[in-house]
Amino acid sequence: MDLENTANPVDEFELMLNRSAQAATRKLGLVVGGSLSKGLAVKLDAGAPVEEMAVGRYVVIEGRRVRFFGMITDVTLENVNPLIQSMPPDVSDPFIQDVYQGTAVYGSLQVSPMLVFDDQAAEPRPVKTVPGHFSTVRAATEDDMNRVFGGEDDTHFHIGAPLDMEDIPVHIDLQRMAERSIGVFGKSGTGKSFLTRILLAGMIQKNAAVSLIFDMHSDYGWQIQTEGHTSVKGLRQLFPGRVAIFTLDEESSRRRRVQPDHVVLMRWADITPEDLEMLKVTLQLSDQMIGAAYSLRRYWGKSWITTLLNAEKEDLDDLAESTNVLKSSVAALSRRLEKLARFEFIQDSRHSDSAQEILRYLEQGKTVVLEFGRYGNSMEAYILVANYLTRRIHQMYVKRVESALGNKSAEPPPLMIVIEEAHKFLDPQIANQTIFGIIARELRKYNVTLLVVDQRPSGIDEEVMSQIGTRVTALLDNERDINAVLTGVSGASGLRQVLARLDTKQQALLMGHAVPMPVVLQTRTYDETFYRAVISAEGKMSQAERVNLLRGPEDEEEGID
Repeated sequence: MDLENTANPVDEFELMLNRSAQAATRKLGLVVGGSLSKGLAVKLDAGAPVEEMAVGRYVVIEGRRVRFFGMITDVTLENVNPLIQSMPPDVSDPFIQDVYQGTAVYGSLQVSPMLVFDDQAAEPRPVKTVPGHFSTVRAATEDDMNRVFGGEDDTHFHIGAPLDMEDIPVHIDLQRMAERSIGVFGKSGTGKSFLTRILLAGMIQKNAAVSLIFDMHSDYGWQIQTEGHTSVKGLRQLFPGRVAIFTLDEESSRRRRVQPDHVVLMRWADITPEDLEMLKVTLQLSDQMIGAAYSLRRYWGKSWITTLLNAEKEDLDDLAESTNVLKSSVAALSRRLEKLARFEFIQDSRHSDSAQEILRYLEQGKTVVLEFGRYGNSMEAYILVANYLTRRIHQMYVKRVESALGNKSAEPPPLMIVIEEAHKFLDPQIANQTIFGIIARELRKYNVTLLVVDQRPSGIDEEVMSQIGTRVTALLDNERDINAVLTGVSGASGLRQVLARLDTKQQALLMGHAVPMPVVLQTRTYDETFYRAVISAEGKMSQAERVNLLRGPEDEEEGID
C-alpha cells in the first residue's frame, strides 16, 4: 500500500471544516446605497453566485466602528447598460459570460438592517443608522447567531435553523416568550400543530411555564398518526411525570389506548348566560335570546337551563305573564340549547369539580392536556368547555396571586392556556367581554398568558393581536391575514416578502418579544432525534421512563390495559 498517497481521514475532516468556515465567512459584496427605512442595496461580488442568495438569510455588514446584523429581503438582477436586456450577448463561450458577469451584469441584494453590535456592548442594540458606502457584507456565522439569539442554556431552547444555514442552530428564550401571549399562525396544512408541540415541549423542558391545552383533535397528549401515516409521540410520552391527560370522552381515550388521569364533567347549573354569549355565532343566538337567558337565570336560579328544557307550554305562558321576556325568544332559546343536550359530559346526576382538579395538577407543575375525543368536531363543545374552565381557573389564579403578594415563592407557576381556532374566542364582537380577551390584555398580570393557534389571524380582534407578544407564523396566502400578523411590526414591507416565500411545511417567521429581531426558521423535525434530545435533557427521568419513551408504536399498543 502506498502510504504517502493514502488520505488521512483527520486531515480530510479538518479541510472540510476549513472550507465550511471559509464559505460561511466569505465576502458577499459591498453596500452601495439604501436607507434605514427601505433597506440597504448590496452589490454582489462576481464570486458570490446569485443562486446561493436566499430571502430570509442573515448577513453581517462590517461598518467602520460597529457591525450590523441584517436579513436579506429581496434578490434582484441588475445591469449597467439597459441594452443588455433587449440585446443579450452570445454567452455560448464561457469566457464571454465570465467577462460580463460581475461587471456589465451583477446580482443585487436588498438587506434590512436589524441590530448593531460592537465589542464594548454585551448585547446587540436596535439599529438606528446605516453603514457607510462600500462596507463589506458577509454571511452570518454561528458565533454571530449565538450572540444575537443566545446559546443553549437553562432558558434558551433550540427551535430550528435559519433558512439555507441548516448547520447553525437558533435558540430562543422561552421564559421571555412566556411573559406575554403567543400566537402560532399559518394556513391549513402548514404544520401548526407540530410547531406548537415543539414549543410546548420546550416550555416543559425549560420549566418556563405550565400549560392547559384544550386539545381539539387529540394532537398533543398522546401518540398520533400524521398525514404520512407515521406515528409521532405526544407530550405525555416525552414527559411522563410532567404531563397529565384529562378527557371529555373516556371511551375515545380507551379506544386509543390512553389512560386518562381524570374524566371532565360539567353540570347544567355550571353553564351561565356569559358562556352562551361565547356561543352566539356558533348556536345562532340573537340578542333577544341572550337577554332572555339572563332573565331566566334571575327568575329560575342556577337550574334555569334544566327548567327551561323540561318546561311545558303552560310554564312558558306563566313565564311570559310574570316577566317581560318574549315567549318566542324563550322558545327559540330552548331549541338552541337542545343542541347541547347531546353532550354526555354534561350530567347533573354526577358532579366533579374538574376546574379544581386541573388547578391541583397545574400547581404541582404539571401540564394538563384536555382531549375532546369525539366532541372535537363540535365547535359548540370546544367553545363551551374552554370558556367555562378558563373562566374558573383564571378566577382561582387571581385569588392565589393576590394572596401571595410579597411572597414570590407562594405564587402559582406561570400558566399558559392553549386554544385552537382562536378567532372563535377572540372575534372583535365578543373579545372585550371574553375571558380570553381579558387574559390577552392583562400581559401576565396574574401569571396567566395565552398561546393561540389559528389559520385566520385576521379574524382576531386588533387590540388583542397588538397584545400578542411573540408571533410564530407559517405560510399565509390571504392578504388580510398577512396584514394582521405584521400589524405594528417594524420593517413589515420587507418581512411581507419573506413571509410570502415560505415553504408550505416546516418553515416559519418568528418575531416579537421573545427574539431581538425577526428570524426565518427551518423548524426542528419532530422525530426520534428530537425525542432523544429530550431524554438527554431530562435528568430526572427514570430508566423505566426512558425505555418507555423510546419504545416503538407497536410496543406502546400493548402497554395499556
